[in-house]
Amino acid sequence: MKKFLLASVFASASAPVFMLAGFSIAAAPAVLAQGTPSDSGAISVKDPAEYNAYQNATTQSTPQTKASASEAFLKQYPQSVLKKSVLEGLVDDYSAFDQPKTVDAAQRLLQIEPNNLKAMFLIAFIEKQEAAATPAQAPQLLDDAAAEATKGLADTKPAEVKDEDWTKQKAATDPIFYSILSNDALYSKKDLPGAVAAFRTELEYLAKNNPDATKVAPGLNDTMLLGQTYTQLTPPDMVNGVWFLARAESFAPANFKPVIDKQARYWYKRFHGKEDGFDAVLAAAATSIFPPPDFKIAPAPTPKDVADGVVASTPDLTTLALADKEYILANASKENADKLWALLKDQVSQVPGTVLVATASQIQLAVTDDAKTDKKPDFTVNMKTPLADKDIPAVGSDITNLIGTYDSYTQSPAQIILRDGEIQTAKKPVAHKPSAAKKKPTS
Repeated sequence: MKKFLLASVFASASAPVFMLAGFSIAAAPAVLAQGTPSDSGAISVKDPAEYNAYQNATTQSTPQTKASASEAFLKQYPQSVLKKSVLEGLVDDYSAFDQPKTVDAAQRLLQIEPNNLKAMFLIAFIEKQEAAATPAQAPQLLDDAAAEATKGLADTKPAEVKDEDWTKQKAATDPIFYSILSNDALYSKKDLPGAVAAFRTELEYLAKNNPDATKVAPGLNDTMLLGQTYTQLTPPDMVNGVWFLARAESFAPANFKPVIDKQARYWYKRFHGKEDGFDAVLAAAATSIFPPPDFKIAPAPTPKDVADGVVASTPDLTTLALADKEYILANASKENADKLWALLKDQVSQVPGTVLVATASQIQLAVTDDAKTDKKPDFTVNMKTPLADKDIPAVGSDITNLIGTYDSYTQSPAQIILRDGEIQTAKKPVAHKPSAAKKKPTS
């Protein structure tokens, strides 16, 4: 018997398909059996030939032969009082081996019974599967699946179905319906906040009715997608993103754990600054679907925090490297930046860096690694006297013998200006004549 597995794709374009087995269409008819009797004893059939054709259709030994005989019955008796019962059986038979024909039979069943929960469920479920397999058609398929899911969530109990049976049916279908709505919001409508809301509704339903379902697909898959979606919000919510990715990692199959772990650690480190503490988050997420109210991840220090910390911990700021001085002037509080600048102003300094702009009267350099990477000048030296053409350094060259006097600075953009610039030249050694005592005697 063929089983159709839930499948989804990583949010990032380079991620592999993440397929988790956990729900089978083949099992759906047993879970979703309708209350209306399907045997002829509950319905009066006056035509013996019609009754015999019905018996022939329902007593075949395989789903394929039953489906064929049922189609023949419906063609011969299109207005039969047994039509609904035959269509219900036909949906069951096709669901064992043919997705498109399952959808077709379910759509025909809805034409005579618009609130048939099983029919809505199978149409929505299969269209979601087809969307994962055919990306070009995915938006329309997900929209169609979401339409059926919305109707399924709003469906009311038929009079002939027992309360306990209806509760079981809704428990089986509603999480799938919520999953379909969340995937439609994420992949078709590109509505990230809407996707987050739908994913959370799905997980809240499972947390209340079947917590273990979050440890297998589709609940586990959607837990992972919820974590990824949080990281893509504007602005990103990395705390929730890390939690749900860690939760998914805890129960993912072994071959997928490293993939999810890499994502979870990446976002954790990007937010926290380093990986310390991640294992504690991983352990906590394994015990709870949702983060507790007091769950927090300490954010990494901001550039301002780092710069102010250096000022507070450095007794003599003039001993700092040139790049560190610039970092403080660019990122520290105005008070701390001015504190350093008061020590630098009017002092002469060597300015080693990569030349980005050079004229006779001015040289602009990238001194820090970030400036060199971005190819943006962070130091400007105005020359004391214009340089001769032969002395103007080449753009892209590294220079170490440029000096200047600190004149002014700006924090944004980070820029330090020096005046009275000079390129120091190496002094030639003085030639001394040997003394008479050291002269080599002549022959």
